[in-house]
Amino acid sequence: MSEQKYLNLNNGLRMPIIGYGTWMASEEEINTAVNEALKVGYRHIDTAPVYLNEKAIGNVLTKWFSSGKIKRSDLFITTKLPSPGADRPDLVELTLRKSLADLQLDYVDLYLIHTPITVVVDEKGAFKHHEDGTVIVDPSTDLVAIWKEMEGLVAKGLTKSIGISNFTIKQIDRILQNCTIKPAVLQIEYHIYLQQPELIEFCKSANIAVTAYSPLGSKGVGTLNKRAGVERELPDLLDVPVVKEIAQNHSKSEAQVLLRWIVQKGISVIPKSTNPKRMYENKNIFDFKLRAEEMEQLNSLDANIRVVNFSFFPGVEKHPEFPF
Repeated sequence: MSEQKYLNLNNGLRMPIIGYGTWMASEEEINTAVNEALKVGYRHIDTAPVYLNEKAIGNVLTKWFSSGKIKRSDLFITTKLPSPGADRPDLVELTLRKSLADLQLDYVDLYLIHTPITVVVDEKGAFKHHEDGTVIVDPSTDLVAIWKEMEGLVAKGLTKSIGISNFTIKQIDRILQNCTIKPAVLQIEYHIYLQQPELIEFCKSANIAVTAYSPLGSKGVGTLNKRAGVERELPDLLDVPVVKEIAQNHSKSEAQVLLRWIVQKGISVIPKSTNPKRMYENKNIFDFKLRAEEMEQLNSLDANIRVVNFSFFPGVEKHPEFPF
């Protein structure tokens, strides 16, 4: 089956429609997992400073470059401006340069504002908390001023594309009304239970590509919630009867069906797994196509259930730009 395996961004660049996500993966896991991802054929790697694994990714990439197996131009690397401490105009360039040093790269292909909110951190980068245990937010976040600095990164060649993550329509529109360079990508939580049709349609009309994080749900969020003392039941997207039925009909895994459904909508995905078999399956979803009625069955499951609602950081909802 011949099919476009890239998204064409509004700046003329191409982004592989399937990437490898690295959230909730330790440095030890990353060394093995990114090696395996590159072996399997992933060429789009998504990371962020708050994942605490950029150095490990950089070490793996450097070994691959040194071996001659891949060239820098073969890869699409995404990282992000972190909301803890760095969501300030004066820290934008400094923070990306730190990421580039850790990744051992001269540039990234895409740099995203990770969230529209700012959390206060101490000199070691740890969240500051109120006496009641909630995090301290910085309400002075100026998204337009931050975006102007993001645009400067493109001019300096530190990133080829810039974008946003976890933004609302109003926040995106504010950027669009005050930008020289339009956001190339919006990264959001997107899966069968959280489809956000108005946001997707807005991005389509504005020619902003969409990347789905947590496309299979995120069991790691449960761990974070427990650490924060948050009691919350999370859905298992792989155990939904209609998903299992469609998977059986196509002789595919449930994960492959969920990813295929998203990609077939023209949205990129960045599933994360450290299991080599699943990593291979997650990438290889182009030898089958969901029928129109199957797409509609999955579309009908939308329930506005957000898995990653930042409940593991109690207090962030007090920020004036909190998007959820």
